[in-house]
Amino acid sequence: MSADTGAAPAAQVPAHRTAPPWVLMYHSVTEFTDPSEDPYGITVTPRALADQLRWLRSRGLRGVSVGTLLRALAAGRGDGLVGLTFDDGYTDFLTHALPLLLRHDCTATLFVLPGRLGVDNVWDPLGPRKSLLTAEGIREVAAAGQEIGSHGLLHQDLTIATDDVLQQELRGSRDLLRELTGTLPEGFCYPYGHLDARVVEAAREAGYGYACAIDPGHLTGPYALPRTHVSQADGAARLRLKLLRHQVRGLRRAVRR
Repeated sequence: MSADTGAAPAAQVPAHRTAPPWVLMYHSVTEFTDPSEDPYGITVTPRALADQLRWLRSRGLRGVSVGTLLRALAAGRGDGLVGLTFDDGYTDFLTHALPLLLRHDCTATLFVLPGRLGVDNVWDPLGPRKSLLTAEGIREVAAAGQEIGSHGLLHQDLTIATDDVLQQELRGSRDLLRELTGTLPEGFCYPYGHLDARVVEAAREAGYGYACAIDPGHLTGPYALPRTHVSQADGAARLRLKLLRHQVRGLRRAVRR
């Protein structure tokens, strides 16, 4: 079983003529039957996640944390690796996602909110309410070999934050996670996927090794890594299409640079 403590610095994605790696984006993993229970399309059931991990393995791919993926790419050993990320730090990562990751010999990056420990996703007005990990839960995830990254303090749109708030969300959350886990997080994830040139530069200056976005457009790079959203509807056929779309977009980005 692989270990991935995130202790070693994450290597940066080369800035020129390199297609970005394939990084998958998850949020919550829990049982649900009614679509109204998942108004934002961010939840997959444990069975769906198991099927998706099995699909990766059947194609000779292995899911790893983003830090592990970037270090492997920098060393020329990235073939067959796919980044796995889980946003927000829901309690169900520990109860549902982690056992499946370990079963399939995968690791992941869990982006957490140290300013909202043990509460819920108050930023989602439509609900449903989902509990967030406590400090002890985050330490348990890290002890299981998963990478802990920052999602900011309070899940705020950083593009409209004042400079002081931006620094608290970036630097303050990083310092709190070091106190919590004993390790400075290498990775950051922009809340809502919202970013601009100011926020990207601030993430770099805050000391992160990389930052994850969703579809950052021309800002794509080590501090704006694109990710592929994975939903409950993504079976084998849809995953194949998403992989192909990522490859085509990556080639286009590399050519434009």
